[in-house]
Amino acid sequence: MSGRLWHLGNVVVDLVLEVPALPERGGDVLATRTEHTPGGGFNVMAAAARQGLPVTYAGAHGTGPFGDRARAALHAEGIDVLLTPRTAPDTGFVVCLVDADGERTFVTSPGAEATLTTSDLAELRPGAGDLVYVTGYSLLYESNCAALLDLLPRLDPAVTLVTDPGPLVREIPAEAVELLLARSDWWSCNVCEATLLTGVDDPAEAARALRSRLGRGSVLVRTGPDGCLLHHGGRLVTVPGFAVDAVDLNGAGDAHTGVFMAALAQGLDPVAAAHRANAGAALAVTAPGPATAPDAARLDAFLN
Repeated sequence: MSGRLWHLGNVVVDLVLEVPALPERGGDVLATRTEHTPGGGFNVMAAAARQGLPVTYAGAHGTGPFGDRARAALHAEGIDVLLTPRTAPDTGFVVCLVDADGERTFVTSPGAEATLTTSDLAELRPGAGDLVYVTGYSLLYESNCAALLDLLPRLDPAVTLVTDPGPLVREIPAEAVELLLARSDWWSCNVCEATLLTGVDDPAEAARALRSRLGRGSVLVRTGPDGCLLHHGGRLVTVPGFAVDAVDLNGAGDAHTGVFMAALAQGLDPVAAAHRANAGAALAVTAPGPATAPDAARLDAFLN
């Protein structure tokens, strides 16, 4: 496998509370289960690293219990950390309330990961064969957005830029969206995000609409258990998914993206990479938790 993944997103800590139902305004409810686990960009990086792709986290991280927890998880996955910890604040966290129907409600408290600066990335020089991953969440923070937009023009044209706009895509500054559309080699999103960006409900038409806005890249639209759509090389391809008994859908998209990038780095053509990513996402949903992407050996066994 050639190249390295440079992840420019945000690692946070997820505080997950399972509750019978959300409390009414001003009310209270007892959680039936609680866990804290690394989240955000960690899930994508772990998925890629488990496939054997060297990964560097180039985002900011803080000093305190959440920062310590995040770094320990990154190191456990063999992921390099580029920047030294901020002296303040701590890494941020996300409170995730999961009700009896499995619906998730989030509240995010930003921390050090929202303080990336241009100087942090001044010496970053990904090389030919490397991949750079940008998420829309980073572009919601003014400092991070400025740092990333400064980096884009300096990227070697031979670097593969993968953009995942995320569910808050309509809140990203329009200038940032246009610059990313112009430079991205892969625009990877789910159906809902594709619709938000294009106003088109049909997944295939949304993929076509996205491709028409890209300057040089291709489009991947995840369609859940059905698999995904690729608009690449002038044609639209449906890549079927895998039937599994799903336990927890949380993190499926992250697993898909991480496996897809690792497969591209391995030299697979995009359709084969998407097939492998569909399998990785299918295996990820068979276990509870957000960072449940399989390693390469398990994925190979499933595909064989």
